[in-house]
Amino acid sequence: MVLLISIIALGVSVVMAMLRVVLGPTAFDRVLAVNSIGTMIIIGIALHGFIMARPEFIDIAILYAILNFIGTFAVLKLFRTGKLS
Repeated sequence: MVLLISIIALGVSVVMAMLRVVLGPTAFDRVLAVNSIGTMIIIGIALHGFIMARPEFIDIAILYAILNFIGTFAVLKLFRTGKLS
């Protein structure tokens, strides 16, 4: 029951973040919302691994977290300087 409630709450949070991506007044609001969606996906992967009793999903979630972190910094640097180098 708790897992079902957490999945529903995660889904509602993703929908609310998607609204921020679409309606965000600035590009930085959109980047923050996309980063939040990435974090919620990481939580969803870990939750799915817990439900299915597959602990290797934690490794996948950690890898996705690293990619989300690097991607966010790359986009913010692109916005700030106009180039990635």
